[in-house]
Amino acid sequence: MKLRLNKIMRVWQLYILLSLPILYIIIFKYVPMYGAQIAFRDFTVSKGMWGSEWVGLKHFIRFIHSYEFGKIIKNTLILNLYNLLAGFPFPLLLALGLNYVRVRWFKKTVQMVTYAPHFISTVVMVGMLFELLDTRNGIVNNLLGLVGIQPINFMGNPDFFKSMFVWSGIWQSAGFSCIIYLAALSSVDPSLHEAALIDGASQRQRMWHIDLPSILPVAIILLILSMGSMLDVGFEKVFLMQNPLNLRTSEVIDTYVYKVGLVSQAMNYSYSAAIGLFKSIVGFILIITVNQIARKTNQASLW
Repeated sequence: MKLRLNKIMRVWQLYILLSLPILYIIIFKYVPMYGAQIAFRDFTVSKGMWGSEWVGLKHFIRFIHSYEFGKIIKNTLILNLYNLLAGFPFPLLLALGLNYVRVRWFKKTVQMVTYAPHFISTVVMVGMLFELLDTRNGIVNNLLGLVGIQPINFMGNPDFFKSMFVWSGIWQSAGFSCIIYLAALSSVDPSLHEAALIDGASQRQRMWHIDLPSILPVAIILLILSMGSMLDVGFEKVFLMQNPLNLRTSEVIDTYVYKVGLVSQAMNYSYSAAIGLFKSIVGFILIITVNQIARKTNQASLW
């Protein structure tokens, strides 16, 4: 015990640095789990946490049998799958392309242009969408008018909501997300490329047989992590883009929880907590499932 304590004291600075993220996780991740029991009670503020009646899975069953269940689950899954399939390859392709750019000023310019949108706030991003797609003064509708196409109410058409949400998100996040892949590419052994050049391999062949396999484990890890948030599309952007006209395709779990738990007069805290816990459980199951699939296929995994 004394020997272990002496080892800790030699590098006490590292333990202090490590204590900060651990403290953050405990305070903001584990302590709030105490409130998860609201989902199993008929919670009322006057009675408090322990005074409220325990009802078990009542609110979970109510949500599963609700009229809105099918619609919001469908919208959430479609939006997430669309975002995953359309957005996942872009950072990877951008990183592969930038890795072969040899003109420094051009590479830095592309990096700056693609990284910058990440730092635009969600509110500003949605405001830009409204301005660009405005039926009277928007640039997009003005260009369509030049070729004889009538103005289109993009924000009011439910069929356009998913595409606007996903592709604006790709534009905003692809540049910043590719940083991870660029870091992985920087660790590729240069001797592999030298040997490939000697053997007469083209740039495309080097990219396919050297670079892509090198960053594939990182891509698998990111894919597994993204599966955990399959039912979490991000409340702010969806809510800001949402309106009564596109509600049919824009109502997702997060916005439904907000409306049920805070906006409605009933203030269904327990019901909204049950929905949030249901979402977390599904995400946890998806992470475990995809991780096991990755392990069985001899790919990288979280554990």
